[in-house]
Amino acid sequence: MKWKNQEEVKMKLGFIGLGIMGKPMSKNLIKAGHELVVFDVNKSAIDELVVAGAIAAKSGADVASQCDTIITMLPNSPHIHSAVFGENGIAETAKAGTVLIDMSSIDPVVSKNMGAQLEEKGIEMLDAPVSGGEPKAVDGTLSVMVGGKKDLFDKYYDILMNMASSVVYVGELGSGNVAKLANQIVVAVNIAAVAEALTFAKKAGTDPELVYQAIRGGLAGSTVMDVKAPMMLEGNYKPGFRIELHIKDLNNALNAAHSINSPVPLTAQMMEVMQFLKSEGHDKDDHDSIVKYYEKIAGTSIVKEK
Repeated sequence: MKWKNQEEVKMKLGFIGLGIMGKPMSKNLIKAGHELVVFDVNKSAIDELVVAGAIAAKSGADVASQCDTIITMLPNSPHIHSAVFGENGIAETAKAGTVLIDMSSIDPVVSKNMGAQLEEKGIEMLDAPVSGGEPKAVDGTLSVMVGGKKDLFDKYYDILMNMASSVVYVGELGSGNVAKLANQIVVAVNIAAVAEALTFAKKAGTDPELVYQAIRGGLAGSTVMDVKAPMMLEGNYKPGFRIELHIKDLNNALNAAHSINSPVPLTAQMMEVMQFLKSEGHDKDDHDSIVKYYEKIAGTSIVKEK
């Protein structure tokens, strides 16, 4: 069942950040019947949403002057901080009682600090980062991890479900981004383990594709393996999630972990692997290109011969 509540409520919503993820997410909200006021620094993105039925705004402040609920989907911590507290930002015109739902993937420490500042103005906040990439943003099947007050989560659950197939409450403000960073740590290490294992198989003289087929049904099997191993074997590095974005997430994970004295040695090692890939010009490639690091140091390639 898609909806938690019996009656779906249509709302006037603000949406700031119409990039690779934000554009399809906002379109899904329009398809669900919500009235959307949108803003992005890219005017063509705004124009595309207007064609889809949205109302164009001139700035974040303009959005906040028209909407009591605002969703943001921006690249990183500095961008969301600027969108909220910068010139012509949300905080300039947002009224007490406004709710900000930040769906960006940022440092949870920043989420908590922003929430505290907004609370002084009577503005409430949820952090609700997503997992699933552009394809799931398009078809509305993202996974959303939400932090903030439980009553706010309950109020906005249905709206978030217009963009997702899973919306899970994980605790106080900042917890959503903690969950997202935990997800990114697991994904990075998992991709590396698959790449390392298949490179080992090739170096040992065994067909890595047959090794993949042999182990995928056992304990080693995972969603990551089933998505990324075939791409590695095909030499397909077309980005679903770019190395440069995973670097951003791991940097936030390292900063957050260090702030609470939580050791994350595997995360640190994966950051160095990805920095190597960036130095080799692979920062725009999919994160399955982690296999290129292993191929480089092993002096082999696991790509199937055509």
